[in-house]
Amino acid sequence: MRVLVAGATGVVGRQLVPMLRSSGHDVIGTSRSESGLATVAQLSGTPLRLDVLDAAAVRRAVAEAKPDAIVHQATDLSALGNDFRHFDKLFAGTNRLRTEGTENLLIAGREAGVQRYVVQSYRWGFTDADGVIDANPPKAFRESAAALRRLEQLVRETPGAVALRYGGFYGPGTSLAEEGPQITAIRKRMIPIIGSGDGYWTFVHTYDAASAAMAALTQGEGVYTVVDDEPAQTKVWLPYLAEVLGAKPPRHVPEWLGRLAAGPGGAWLMTSAPAASNAAAKRELGWAPKYASWREGFRAELGG
Repeated sequence: MRVLVAGATGVVGRQLVPMLRSSGHDVIGTSRSESGLATVAQLSGTPLRLDVLDAAAVRRAVAEAKPDAIVHQATDLSALGNDFRHFDKLFAGTNRLRTEGTENLLIAGREAGVQRYVVQSYRWGFTDADGVIDANPPKAFRESAAALRRLEQLVRETPGAVALRYGGFYGPGTSLAEEGPQITAIRKRMIPIIGSGDGYWTFVHTYDAASAAMAALTQGEGVYTVVDDEPAQTKVWLPYLAEVLGAKPPRHVPEWLGRLAAGPGGAWLMTSAPAASNAAAKRELGWAPKYASWREGFRAELGG
């Protein structure tokens, strides 16, 4: 299969391109920078300079490349850290890529006769246990939630398209990698458990995110949640990760104080975010995570 991977140098793309190549696929990987194009070549893909927000350029590129499938993994997450008070501001670039970029790629693909699409979506606390994106999430997440609703609407309207709602990434190049901003903050006890700590986080290693994209090239249609098998309450995963890192246990702060420090959205994630299930992805994509639990994944990635 000839596969165009948009965002081939992101944390998922870097895992996906060699995975595709080792399975015999012909891979065209896009980047906006010279260094990114060099990385695509190092990953054994064919480099293509492309900004997916440039609709005319996308149409030309897809028409010339003639891919059988398009995989959209482009994000703009370089500025991310631990600032949940300004979540939408930090995600502004990624939100454009997930709306305008997705639409550009789908339109270009339809014109070129592409039959299969795999698009990166995101599963965070504003998606409830039934898979519905909250129409009225905490204020700091509203623009991001709206962007995901638009992305998934576009996917559902497109035959042969799949959206993968990834959980919180960990693995190489993520904020939960050695020297990543969240790991640094946990070592310094800068991320406390707020209130009850009952809110659920859903994790996925970037290798498993990429393997789900591989599976979706030939299986499924619609929207799937791609997370590991064990939803993780804050009061459980955060002390566990601190122990893995050899750091002191996280502090506990009352919810009112956490709301002042992390904002209402950050406090809500810590105390109230619901769990999620990967059952549909496992059943319909024939996918299963290498790291069934964040426990073993954290140990393998960060345990030294």
